[in-house]
Amino acid sequence: MKSARYQWAAPGDVNAFFGLMLDNIAGLVLTVTMLASIFKFPVDFALAYMIPGTAIGVLVGDLLYFWLAFRLAHKEQRSDVTAMPLGLDTPSTIGMVLFVLGPAFSGKIAALAKGAGYNNIEELRSAVADPAVAADTLQLFNQINHEAATYAWHIGICAIVITGIVKGLLAIGSNWLRDVFPRAGLLGSLLAIALVLIAFIQLQKLSTNPVVGFASLVIVMATLMARGRLPFRIPGALGAVMIGCIIWYLLMGYDAVAGTSFAHPAEAGSSVWFPVEWLTVFTFSWTSVMGDAIGFLPYIIPFAIATVIGGIDCTESAASAGDNFDTRQIIGVEAAATTLAGMCGGVIQTTPYIGHPAYKFMGGRAAYVLATAAFVGGAGIVGYFSLLFQLIPEAAVLPILVFIGIEITAQSFLATPRRHYAALAIACLPALAKLVMIYLDQFVDYSAMDREQKVTILSLRMLAGGFIITSLIWASAMARIVDRRFFSASLYFAVGGMLSLFGIMHSPWQGDKMYWPWNIGEEPGTMEVNTVVQQAIYEFSVAYLVMAILMFALGWIMKPEPITSDKQYEAIDGH
Repeated sequence: MKSARYQWAAPGDVNAFFGLMLDNIAGLVLTVTMLASIFKFPVDFALAYMIPGTAIGVLVGDLLYFWLAFRLAHKEQRSDVTAMPLGLDTPSTIGMVLFVLGPAFSGKIAALAKGAGYNNIEELRSAVADPAVAADTLQLFNQINHEAATYAWHIGICAIVITGIVKGLLAIGSNWLRDVFPRAGLLGSLLAIALVLIAFIQLQKLSTNPVVGFASLVIVMATLMARGRLPFRIPGALGAVMIGCIIWYLLMGYDAVAGTSFAHPAEAGSSVWFPVEWLTVFTFSWTSVMGDAIGFLPYIIPFAIATVIGGIDCTESAASAGDNFDTRQIIGVEAAATTLAGMCGGVIQTTPYIGHPAYKFMGGRAAYVLATAAFVGGAGIVGYFSLLFQLIPEAAVLPILVFIGIEITAQSFLATPRRHYAALAIACLPALAKLVMIYLDQFVDYSAMDREQKVTILSLRMLAGGFIITSLIWASAMARIVDRRFFSASLYFAVGGMLSLFGIMHSPWQGDKMYWPWNIGEEPGTMEVNTVVQQAIYEFSVAYLVMAILMFALGWIMKPEPITSDKQYEAIDGH
């Protein structure tokens, strides 16, 4: 019998390409704009140092998935295999910027400004803004800015390399994670990030440029959310960006004539073609900050675990659509691409996308991942991303991320048993505390507070500290309690108490820094080191221990029958 020839390119690859490519470009835009707008990170540095390596991760990962599609087609003698899509992981993009890169940059630049004789970096920025400022002051500012940016870049490299290594190890026993954590626990922490830190924060940013942002958002609602089709079969993501750009440029023209500022121009930055600055990564000077990067493990490890679990889910999703990829190969490629991205100076991890069935429905085969690899890789290496960054307004891209956050939230509920919905809800609470602290840290001067106010902030900060792992522990324990597996729930609480002792959960410091319980250290400008901080740490740990003991005792006394289905749960007490 004649074997089927693999039709690796089809008309449907065009729509699939625009969907996957724009998702990745949105991730790159999000990285740079969040760093610049929230932390005043130098745009040109991000474009020349961070973007190339990040894009290389997408390039290599999609090329390998392209190759795996050919292998599967040859193995099964099929012509309609759709390649697994790979791109930048949106939740960890937000997390890396807000909890790793941004804090590393802000902390370093504040320390350098203080060492130069200024109370804080804002004082130095004010001095530089003075038209009569001396040239040496401007030079000092640029030097401090560059040194702090380099430090943050090196921290990001270490974080991504660690992430890749962790994912490689987890790939060996990837299915073991499903046995350790219930689906509600794994999806609960992801849902918390998606709803609170992706959807809400991007929606808030859209409101600063509502004419452009809301126009793009309504196209996203009508196409990506409602599955509507635009004329000429224009992909919804592309249509949203196009409408946003058209309105933005019309507003730019109106501003030029009327002297208004409706368009809200993007953060200034120059075109960076054929960047070579990122090649300094191969001097391996970034290894000198590996010890500092270890302090960010409470964020690094959960994101690695989440993408591995996501990789398992994506592989199963692809299998349901008829493409049976090997799970270990899919996750192994993800780990390799992430590690390589870090080694090349990238600061965002790659991951397989959950949308394989959607791309297959579009008629995509393998050409769309090849085209995405070439376009995104070229954007970083050749440098035309800097042009895209200037030409495409942020508000036109962010609605896609709002959609991603909402879609992850919806899928989390759909994929979770109904009886575990409470576990998903409770997972959001630590993320809400983190959201509050993000805004407080931007606008509040803690040094001006009295002791009572600081104690209040301390309790809120500890609830927010290491929130990803807190959400994972709480949601997992809640799911086990609902299933009346009290002994299992007690183990989660016991682990939570141990993690709280070291600041992996409930850290009282900005940046969620870890510590040894007998040497808490000092956090300037927030809460002075005193018995209140140390007592709070011990109280949290003891609280978890008490919960573990009580849950174990309840399991021993009540000896409940485990619940294994929603119907069984709803039948309890006539509900």
